[in-house]
Amino acid sequence: MRLQSLHYSSTWLQLNSSDRVLSSSIYTSPRKHKFVAASSSSSKPQQLSIKCNVKFRPCIDIHKGKVKQIVGSTLSDLKESGLTLVTNFESDKSAAEYATLYKEDGLQGGHVIMLGADPLSNKSAIEALHAYPGGLQVGGGINSGNALSYIEEGASHIIITSYVFNNGKMDLERLKGLVDIVGKERLVLDLSCRKKDGRYAIVTDRWQKFSDVFLDEMTLNFLSGYADEFLVHGVDVEGKKLGIDEELVTLLGKYSPIPVTYAGGVTVMEDLERIKVAGMGRVDVTVGSALDIFGGDLGYKDVVAWHSQQEALTV
Repeated sequence: MRLQSLHYSSTWLQLNSSDRVLSSSIYTSPRKHKFVAASSSSSKPQQLSIKCNVKFRPCIDIHKGKVKQIVGSTLSDLKESGLTLVTNFESDKSAAEYATLYKEDGLQGGHVIMLGADPLSNKSAIEALHAYPGGLQVGGGINSGNALSYIEEGASHIIITSYVFNNGKMDLERLKGLVDIVGKERLVLDLSCRKKDGRYAIVTDRWQKFSDVFLDEMTLNFLSGYADEFLVHGVDVEGKKLGIDEELVTLLGKYSPIPVTYAGGVTVMEDLERIKVAGMGRVDVTVGSALDIFGGDLGYKDVVAWHSQQEALTV
């Protein structure tokens, strides 16, 4: 069988009449993955297994200074929203203690999220960064004025959503400004989304406000020019233990040109494998409410063991 070379194409994204930006090339895969069939002398169809480096990314969600697991779609600053805050779990351990646990288990690239711009949450987040310098990303209320301070406190990356997707629009100047301040290599864009008219719309402001930016091939390619990673919560299933949003995971695995972490709906170990397969071995995963360290039934140590197995499979 004759080998055929891969073909590349590029997509232009029209931002406005005076600002055209060439998006990153659309490609088959930017990372190396091995797809190997299990050996068998049988004539039966062979099931493919995926060997790749899918990572478990731990999380620390902080609300009013406490580590909590909250159904994010119920969190709002707007009193008139009529929403009732749903808290799945509140820990008696500090954010720094969780950070120390992740450090001891060699888990990198986890995220600390401040679910509210209050002094107690900020203090708790900084304590976590000090406990695991360089091992955690941080997000929540970050802007051009305070972004660099979190890097100086030990964050590997800052995570941005509402500051860039402002008032339902993407503010490209703000995004460029953040890149100038901390560098593309230290910036994670949170592209958490909800279904709207059959498409995934990026949501902001505690996931209550739909932006006019949809998560698709063109958007992912364009934004990859300004970020080191993406973080994507499937908001419709996040915190509800309903199972993963497999359609969203498939989209991310197919189109994200840079590392991407999916969050939302993981309940059992099989969900990790589903993410691995649906994401074509290219989508990392975070788990929150389901873990026993957050009051759930899924063993944290089991997930860490699964993570170690993925590392061992990498060739």
